[in-house]
Amino acid sequence: MLVKDVISFLDSYAPLKYSEDFDNTGLIVGDKNANVNGIIICLDSTKEVVQEAIESNSNLIISFHPIIFNGIKQLSPGNYVNDSIILALKNNISIFAIHTALDNSNMGVSMKLCEVLGISNKKVLIPKSKTIKKLTTYIPKSNAKSLKNKLFGVGAGSIGKYDNCSFSYEGIGTFRGNESSNPIIGNKLKNTTQNEVCVNITFLKHLKEKVLSALREVHPYEEIAYEVKTLENINENIGMGMYGELSEPMSEHNFLDLIKNKLGIKFLKHSKLLEKNIKKVAVLGGSGSFGIEKAISVKVDAYLTADLKYHDYFKADNSILLIDVGHYESEQFTKNLLFDILTKKFPNFAIALTKTNTNPVKYS
Repeated sequence: MLVKDVISFLDSYAPLKYSEDFDNTGLIVGDKNANVNGIIICLDSTKEVVQEAIESNSNLIISFHPIIFNGIKQLSPGNYVNDSIILALKNNISIFAIHTALDNSNMGVSMKLCEVLGISNKKVLIPKSKTIKKLTTYIPKSNAKSLKNKLFGVGAGSIGKYDNCSFSYEGIGTFRGNESSNPIIGNKLKNTTQNEVCVNITFLKHLKEKVLSALREVHPYEEIAYEVKTLENINENIGMGMYGELSEPMSEHNFLDLIKNKLGIKFLKHSKLLEKNIKKVAVLGGSGSFGIEKAISVKVDAYLTADLKYHDYFKADNSILLIDVGHYESEQFTKNLLFDILTKKFPNFAIALTKTNTNPVKYS
């Protein structure tokens, strides 16, 4: 198995196309064509994790956070980023980061956090826009069915709970090939009319190359007329955070105790208790202050996230319980999620969770 095989699978699970613009996901260090001896999974690919990979003869690190986040002007020893990269390069270890691609997946970070806390009936908290594209093309009527079936086969035409969705209408196409043309229908230098079907089909943006490849494979024309547009529609299945419901309402005190127990923490920060039951809950792993307003708008009772600042707590405004459990603590189960999906896909391969606790925050 090659590094690129593992990357391809992870990209199919949480497409890198949905990473945030500020992020640095993908293969950070190494050669995608290298053979994989073993895999180490971590939240942060620190020098200690790289050393652990060396000692276990694992040459691929799957990290949640990217080791390189900002630009590097010099690659010399002296800081934790450079030290990790240099040690990895010296030992032919590849490092792959999935970060916000997994944050934006409805089977990713927040889904796992909901699972741990027993939150069901989940929905994406902050759905993304501009992730849906539409293909419009014109094809002879006799080829239209084959084209649609081919496009459906690569994942186009899926909308929420429905698939094989398209919209078509008939019309008359006209064209004339020049002296260099080799028309399948009609003759060069002569005007040709053809009964055509206009096929419209939507698809997720990470499928664009597959969709266009399928179009070229089936379409009979030498020159294919088509256009691809990005739609403004909100994608309810891709985005940051999730919200849902607990199986039974519970007091705020009991809910806070539940969080501590499930996340294995002794301390957390929260806004003023409102003396009401908690039933509807939103979560967003990692730094989630930007989701407070949306959590309030969907009328949840509590919002669990991390890295809230002093003034963020004022936004609760007696309408919601804000809870900061810590950055590492909110994302800690992401390692287990990656381990589970990779061992299921590659059951006979050496895959291990790091034994190194990379949380840089300590409590006394």
